[in-house]
Amino acid sequence: MKRNTNPLPFGKRNYRLLLVGVLVLALGFTLIALDQAVHGFGVLGLTIGPLTVVIGFVIEFLAIMCKAKQDR
Repeated sequence: MKRNTNPLPFGKRNYRLLLVGVLVLALGFTLIALDQAVHGFGVLGLTIGPLTVVIGFVIEFLAIMCKAKQDR
């Protein structure tokens, strides 16, 4: 029985994807906040910003579910 010698639960790829996902989420929320229309009813607040946030959450989900490659 092999023991996992890596103390971290994820690999480098997972952590990079997590960082990219956080940056995309921050970009999406920033786009929502930058909407100049009344009560956020412009294109940024209703379309582009929320889609960017959803893409960020999908990237985060993939980063968590993606299996780290094992060194042999």
